[in-house]
Amino acid sequence: MSATGAVLARPSVSGGGAGLLPQVVLALVCGGYAVGAIVGWGSSQLALVMGDFGLSAAAFAATASCLWHGRRHAGRLRPAWLLFAASSAMAGLGNAVWGWYEVVLGRSVPTPSVADFCFLLFAPPAIVGMLVLAKRPTSRARWICLGLDAWLIAGSLVTLSWSLALAHTGEFGADGASVARGALSLAYPLLDIVLVSMVIVLHFRRSSGNRSAINTAIAAFALTVLCDALFTSPLLREHYRSGQILDAGWFAGSALLAYAPWVARREAAQNPPSARRSPQQSVPIAGSLAALAPYLAAAVCTLGVLFNVMDGRPIDGVVLFTACAVVLALVVRQAIMLMDNIRLTQELAQKENHFRSLVQSSSDVIMIAAPTGILRYVSPAASGVYGRDADEMIGSELASLIHPEDLGSVVHEVRRFLAAAPGEEPTTRIECRFRSGSGDWLNVESTINRHHGGLIFNSRDVTERVRLQAQLQHNAEHDPLTDLPNRALFTRRVAHAVAGRRRTDAGTAVLFIDLDGFKAVNDTVGHHAGDELLVQAARRLQESVRSGSGDCAARLGGDEFAALILGDGEGDTGTREQRIMEIADRLRLRLSQPYRVEGGTEVRVAASIGVAFAEPGTSPGALMRNADLAMYRAKAAGKNRVELYAPQMQAEVARRAEVATRLRAALHDGEFVLLHQPVVELTSGRITAVAAQARWRSAQGILFTPAEFLRVADNGRGSGEDTARTAELSRWMLEAAVEQAAQRRRDGHPVPVCVRLPASRLVDKSMPPKVVETLLARHGLPSGALILELTDSDPRVPLDELEHRLGALRRLGVRIALDGFGSGYAAIRALRRLPIDVLKLDPGLVEGVVESSRLHKITAGLLRIAGDLGMQSIAEGVELPEQIVTLRGMGCTHAQGAAFSGPLDEHRLRRALLRGGYPVPRPEPPLLVGGALPIRHGAHGGHGGSHGPRRTEPHTHPPTRSNAETPVPPT
Repeated sequence: MSATGAVLARPSVSGGGAGLLPQVVLALVCGGYAVGAIVGWGSSQLALVMGDFGLSAAAFAATASCLWHGRRHAGRLRPAWLLFAASSAMAGLGNAVWGWYEVVLGRSVPTPSVADFCFLLFAPPAIVGMLVLAKRPTSRARWICLGLDAWLIAGSLVTLSWSLALAHTGEFGADGASVARGALSLAYPLLDIVLVSMVIVLHFRRSSGNRSAINTAIAAFALTVLCDALFTSPLLREHYRSGQILDAGWFAGSALLAYAPWVARREAAQNPPSARRSPQQSVPIAGSLAALAPYLAAAVCTLGVLFNVMDGRPIDGVVLFTACAVVLALVVRQAIMLMDNIRLTQELAQKENHFRSLVQSSSDVIMIAAPTGILRYVSPAASGVYGRDADEMIGSELASLIHPEDLGSVVHEVRRFLAAAPGEEPTTRIECRFRSGSGDWLNVESTINRHHGGLIFNSRDVTERVRLQAQLQHNAEHDPLTDLPNRALFTRRVAHAVAGRRRTDAGTAVLFIDLDGFKAVNDTVGHHAGDELLVQAARRLQESVRSGSGDCAARLGGDEFAALILGDGEGDTGTREQRIMEIADRLRLRLSQPYRVEGGTEVRVAASIGVAFAEPGTSPGALMRNADLAMYRAKAAGKNRVELYAPQMQAEVARRAEVATRLRAALHDGEFVLLHQPVVELTSGRITAVAAQARWRSAQGILFTPAEFLRVADNGRGSGEDTARTAELSRWMLEAAVEQAAQRRRDGHPVPVCVRLPASRLVDKSMPPKVVETLLARHGLPSGALILELTDSDPRVPLDELEHRLGALRRLGVRIALDGFGSGYAAIRALRRLPIDVLKLDPGLVEGVVESSRLHKITAGLLRIAGDLGMQSIAEGVELPEQIVTLRGMGCTHAQGAAFSGPLDEHRLRRALLRGGYPVPRPEPPLLVGGALPIRHGAHGGHGGSHGPRRTEPHTHPPTRSNAETPVPPT
């Protein structure tokens, strides 16, 4: 027998039986009564008491028990128990009357008496209660058959009883007393015959609920009827005395009926509705007896007639009538059953054809396995699903079709399913691999149902679904471009490597890799070439890690890769670090070699690599974070290098995060102040504009300069939160500068204001030109009084979009200045493409313009370009009078710096505007180029040139101060 067959043939283990204590007590009580009846109870008076009032007490006990159960438990069987209580009450009352005559009055019981009427009323409630207990027929024909079955049994018993004894009892005289006595003599056995008939019918048609209780009640009534039949026998009735052994039978019947409700209660407690199993099919023997019951009744009736004939007596009219009635009932019953069977056969054939068509046309394979594990039926769909003929599979073992690796799990699931209650788990599902006709293994999903001790398998081929799931799982864990593990899978592998590390695994490390210059490849050659480069880089990375050692390479996204290098058991820290650094450096050199992309174009990128070791207590997330920090340190240190993680890197990140948190709070708490540095015309010294500069005054009183807090706001990692903070700071600067400039203009100081904005902010979708126009209109500031300075030349900013935005702003009247001119590689390109009005020289060109002749020529050339293009120029960072003279001689028109004034708060700025300007050195050579910054949409003049000739006074140069060290009083 196969493994599956052994599971199917395994007998189920039933639960424990009911408690034996109540049954033992019942047996002792009934046995004690029987022993007392056999020995005569020791005296005739006690025998009369026990024979009469003992039976009455037992009957009343049954009455109380059935009445209590019927009142406490509602349902379809409740009337039956109440009727049983009424029947037992009649028996108890009859025995009590009988004892009144024999024990109390001390005389014989008259015939007929009140006790006889009570005993006669015992049977009708019991008969009706039996009908209630019987399984309710589902059709009118079955109701008729139930009545005919009862009559067949009753008629056969009447025929046999009449032939044996009742014929003599029925011969009564003409006097009234004899008639009454004869009627009572016939009433007892006839009612008992009816009750016996109902007991027999109920035995084959009883309801499925409370089977043990119903069986106990049937046994009680059967025992009572048996004692009644013995009592009606003339031989026993003439010699009957109360307290004899016959009373023990009646006592046991009442005791069993009193015990039946408690059996029902215990059965309900042991088998709650949630745990009850579905009713099983009837035992074949019981079904056969139920089918043969009518014929057995007819046979009994025939025996009664034959006995009457063989006794030499003429055929009695009663016998002949009952026999004919029994035969007629049998014929009618068989005719009804024949018609019902024909109808059922037609329905069965129709359903069979229906289900056969469903099974044969179904795409699922239906198999029936015998308890031995042998396939008894396989649907025709097997040829299309398994590639095997259904007839070929019939007779084979189910275990031979299942993959050996899956057989254990299938057997385990089948055992668990068979052990579960059918009501709780009618079906189960398994997935395994089946052998096809070609020898391949197919993934099959099967739904299992119980079937006559075996199993029904409803199976379908899910091979494509399993392959699709595997492909989806692979796609979810691998990068679609390079097919390397993605971040999720790499994180799990790192977690597994760290969690499973042993002492011999020392030296496990994670490498984070970033390709330097990859964006330039995308911008110059194209994104398709960039994808080819990434594929080749992934291949080089995959080839560089050790195959079969557990090492893993992954693509984290964009141009970022990672590698997991497992340790080799080297315990020395220096040795393992040297080994990993050598691997990382070889990997850097390998990734930095030229790449040949589409069209044969050769491109180059470099690699910045960060390395972090899995130290004891380091979590997978912390290990990957450390490698990431080391990689960014490598990029910040000049790129194309390998950096090993050090704890101070995390401390630096924590410090930056702390300052960034304070900066974020400062933006919301209003800790930023706006200072303005005057822009001075070099020919006249007039203040022609002011440059807005933000300062952060922290809660500790520390004043952070733009270089400090902007370095915190944009830490080089390009996170979304940092970009949002930079955008929020730029928005605040623009709104505050426009609002204060408008207020100064209303107070009589109409000087333009310069606001520095990054190029990325100018192309941001959240800041279209309409926003600037609305801001100016809200505060009433002419657009010509606003100068926007581009503070960077980020190559990631699309130049076409920037040109479009600046053109729209310039059409509004806003002037554009290019800040830091001469320091960035993209300055000439921006100067060629963008609509620029003002050039601001980088402080690096101003610092050594006096001492360095080379720098002097460079600065002069840039200023000559500005002049040729009709642009005005502003020199930033002017600190010495000599620089003023030199720049003015080169053609520079304006300057700002410590030589005139540092950034001023609003109070000091207004005082400077009232003065009108600053003194400038007057060299003997005449100045060639100069002029005030033009103002669009309204002119304004400097106060320094509108009050007549300047008073001659010696020039005093202010002390040299740094922009970052300008003291600012509280505002």
